[in-house]
Parts: sequence; structure tokens; C-alpha cells
Amino acid sequence: MPLITVRRTIWVAVLAVFAAVLLAAALPLIASTQIVRNRIAQEMGAWSGYRVILGQAPEIRVWPNFHATLADVTLAEWGTDGRSPVIRAERVEIDLSAIAALRGEVSFSRVRLFRPKLYVQRRSDDFYLPPMPSGGRIARSIQLTRAAVKANPASPDPAALATDPFGTIEFTDGRIVTIEGGKESDLITGIAGNVSWAALNRAASLSATGIWRGENVALTLASGQPLILFAGGNAPVSLGMKSAPLTVSFDGTANISEGAFVDGTVKFSSPSLRRMLEWSRADMAARASIGSISVSSKVSGNAQRLKFDHAEITLDGNPGIGALDVSLGGAIPGIAGTLAFDSIDLHSFLAAFTPLASLDDRKPGPPAGTGLVRGTNVDLRLSAVKATAGPVTLANVAATAQVKQGLSVFDVSDASAFGGDVQAGVRIDRKPDGNHVELRLHATDIDGAQISKVFGLTRLFPQATGSASLMLKGVGRDWETVLDTGEGQISASFGAGKVPGIDLAGFIKRAKSAGFFPLSAVGKGTLTLDKFDLKATMTGGVATLDKAEAKSGDQIISLTGLVPFVDHGLALSGTIYPAPKPAPASKDAAKPAVDPAQPAAPAADTRPTAAFFVGGSWSAPYISPIYPSMMPE
Repeated sequence: MPLITVRRTIWVAVLAVFAAVLLAAALPLIASTQIVRNRIAQEMGAWSGYRVILGQAPEIRVWPNFHATLADVTLAEWGTDGRSPVIRAERVEIDLSAIAALRGEVSFSRVRLFRPKLYVQRRSDDFYLPPMPSGGRIARSIQLTRAAVKANPASPDPAALATDPFGTIEFTDGRIVTIEGGKESDLITGIAGNVSWAALNRAASLSATGIWRGENVALTLASGQPLILFAGGNAPVSLGMKSAPLTVSFDGTANISEGAFVDGTVKFSSPSLRRMLEWSRADMAARASIGSISVSSKVSGNAQRLKFDHAEITLDGNPGIGALDVSLGGAIPGIAGTLAFDSIDLHSFLAAFTPLASLDDRKPGPPAGTGLVRGTNVDLRLSAVKATAGPVTLANVAATAQVKQGLSVFDVSDASAFGGDVQAGVRIDRKPDGNHVELRLHATDIDGAQISKVFGLTRLFPQATGSASLMLKGVGRDWETVLDTGEGQISASFGAGKVPGIDLAGFIKRAKSAGFFPLSAVGKGTLTLDKFDLKATMTGGVATLDKAEAKSGDQIISLTGLVPFVDHGLALSGTIYPAPKPAPASKDAAKPAVDPAQPAAPAADTRPTAAFFVGGSWSAPYISPIYPSMMPE
């Protein structure tokens, strides 16, 4: 290597070392002056647009990096002397640019806030925001960008965007609080995370964790053009929130101006809808029995209307597809659309649209009186290849759910069950004196054997093909009280078959003797059934049997009396009598079957074979015979 090159290299190294020593010597001098100290608060105010109040002078540290520590820092609205704080932090640490300090300037690259509190104000029932700054570098940059967006909304001029470097803000053990009645109230606690924004015209991201309503929540938010987004333009946005009760994500384009809109993909999931509703404190039914729910859909629209297309919805593990239209512009939000499932639990689905607690829901909680969609107009069309309603399995279900102005209507217009066809409906009108409920059920060509198997009715239920209908009105807070106050009509008609659990010959023998006996004592036989007809009137939760008649061979069994739904008791009287024999057909159609000139044939014997009372309960009936002397002639 030539000697001149070696000398040049040595001089460069010496100069570099000299510059480093000079800089190290100069920094304490710079840091000891008031230039940096005074400019820190000014620079924080210039960026934020708030008045910055320091509890004590900043502490400057030079090694291993140029660093400032501030204690008891308050950012407040101008003109309030700190009485209306926006942010308060016990300690703020700032990484400073040494080069800028040499020029007498202050440039932040990283800011750390320890135990900060963000003060927010209630703007609506569940919406809070901090006071907005009246100025500041960020606010002015947004104003300039707003002009660029207005000039070309589709593609604002990138050259019009501010290029100021920003840096990173970190925060630890933070809180979001509101002041009501002169007292601070925590909204979110344990906040930790950071905001990363290299420069105002670059991408930015927020990552934070905290505790909201007792649950750990993780939030991520990012945008490739945040300044355009804040200025009311369209910008790419990705949002994610994770917690035990709820997970939500969005990826697409958004606009947060007065004409706000979104266009992208949204995903939503919750392992328990009930838990999620309780946690969110939504004005909905925390008793809703739907378990897990997940939704993945294309979403587009604005603050007035959102459309969910190609929505994939899973309720309790049952997948479905559909399209929903959500209206948000009116006084009452609305949901309309169609949903198609391979399989669905109608019990859970019904619970989402009715304000009645389940008969088997005895858990403590808020009183029934609201459905999942209280305060929302709903018009949904539902179809399912297979559906369940408690122990009942249905196929090819077509249903509708409608909710509006205190009225809930759920109709199954068509379904197959028990080998036949079923239609059912529930109408609930919420009035000051309670829920006025109408129940409707109509079933044709149903198989009684299938019904008895599903409900475990191994005794005393017709195993035959027939039809049944129910029309019932009642008032109550849950299904049980509705039945207790129910009024309406019940009817059923079955053809030939059998009724397990009754030995007719043994029953007649016991009914003719003295002493009452349990029906189970003659329960080892099977009654042959020719037909069975039932008509009953419900009044005040008590069914009055207008007709309950079964024909078995040459005997007819008839029951009349009361069947209370309140205590499942029985108060019936029964009669067994011979079935009338059909009149013989005439051989000559021109001649009457009976010759008026001949004496009349003796009348058929219509005296009861046996008469009895039925008491006890539905599950354990008891029979009390009527003595022959008491039988009607």
C-alpha cells in the first residue's frame, strides 16, 4: 500500500475519533443548558395540540443514548390550566436525536409513557372520546391532507401529505377513565402496547392489550395510509380484537368521515353467545341459549346500511350460508335477509327472537322480557335440511322470524316430522301487563309410534297415524306461565293402531269391583285401537275435555273432566260402553230396512260396561270405580 494512502487512512481515523470525542464532550454541555429542557414540553405540545405541563424539570441522560425523563406529565386542553386533563402520566421517557440537539432542536424517536391515564368523555350511552385538540402538527397535517382528499377523493396527491418523522410511542400500565359526578371511573385498565408511525406519510400500526369488563383484550389496528384515513379519505385498514368471549377481525378499505363506509372481509366468533352478551352489556337477552357462533362474510356499506354477502354462519357447530342487509339509519336498526343451514337447533334460534325464558332455564339472571334482538327490526327467511327442536327432529324446514315494535313472530310454514307434515307458529306481543303469546301447531299424517319413542311415552299414547292441532293464547314471562294462563283449543284424531300400557279386560274387571287402584295395576296389556278422537278447551291453564273417545273392538271408552296444566293433576270421569252395531243393510233399496207394520226390534243394550273416576297425576293415574247402583241406566 502506498505511504500516502496509509497516511490518509490514519488521518481519517484520527478525525473520526476526534469528532466522536468532541461530540461526547459537547453533549453534556448541550444537555446542561435549558435549550433542550425547555424545548421538550414545547415539542410535545406542538405535536399533540394540547398544553403540556411538567411537574418538574426534565432529567437529561447522555450515555448510552441521548435520553430525557419527565415526571408528572399532564396534557390538557388549552385555557384550562390543567383542570381538564386529556392525558396524565407518572413518568415519560423520551429518546432524543443528538444531532438535532446540537442544532438546538428537539426530535423524538421514541416516547415511553408509564402509568398513563387517558381521560374520555361520554358522547353516547356506550361511546367515549377524549377532547379533540384545537391545533398541533398532526391536526394541521390532517387539515392539509383533507384538502388533497377533497381535490381528488379517489387518489389524493401523495406530494400533498406531510412527511414529518413521528416515531414510536410505548405505554405501560395505562388506564382509560371518565369523570362522572366529580369521581374518576375506570373503563379499561392494565393497558400496554405501542403506536408505531415512522413518518406521517407512511404506514402506522397500533398494538395494545388491556382489561375491559374483567376480560383480557388484545387489539391490533393498522393502516397503510393513516393520514388519508384521518382526513376522511379511503384507506386500507386491518383491525383485530381478541378476547375470551369474542374475536373480531376486519381487512379491507374504510372511511371514517361523515360519509363513513367499509368494504372488505369481516370475521366474528364467540364460544358462547350468552357470555359475550353478558360481557358486552348489550341491550339484548343475556339468557339467549345459542352457544358458539362464528361469522365470516364480505361486508360493504356505510353508517346507514351494511350488506353482508356470501356470509358463512355457524351456530353451535351447524354451518349455514346466506345474505344479510343491516339498516342503521333509522330510529330502530333493522336486519333482513335469508339464511340456509344444513342443520340448526330451532330452540336456540327461537330464543334469539323471543322474550320468553325456556321452561328448563332456571338459572338466575335478568328477568325475561327481552329477546336477543330487542330494539331491532328483524325480517329473516330461514331454511334447513335438518332441524331439531328439543328432542324433535324435523326435515326440509322453511321458517320466518320477524321482530318489530314490541312484536315477535316465528313461523315454521313447512316441515316434515314424525312421518308427516308440521306447521307451527309463535306470536309474542309485548304489552305493559306482560307478554301476550299465541301458539299455533298443526300436524297431519303423523305417526304416534314415532312420537311415543321420541318423548319416551311408552304407555297410554296412541301408536297410530293421525292429526293434531293446538291453538293457545296466554300471558306470562316464560313458557310455563304462558301455559298456566293459556286459553284455546286442542284436538287430535288417530286411526287404527294400539295403546300400550292398558289391559282393557283387566281394567273392566277391576272397575266393576270395589276399591280404587292405580292404572299401572292393569298396565301390562295393550289396547287395540280402532280410532281415537280428542277435543278440549283450555281456560286458565286447565283443559276441559269436550270429547275424548277411543273405540276398541265392541267397546267405546269415553272420558270427560278437567286436566290442569299447573300441577299436572287429573279430575276425570270415564265410561266404557258397548259400541252401537250398524243397522243391517236392506236387500231391496226400494223397500225400507224396517217394516213399519212389524213390531219394533228391542233396542241395543246401551248400559255402561263400567264407570269410574280418574284422579292422581299425569304420571301416576288412580282409578276409583263407580258402584253399579250409581251407574246411569
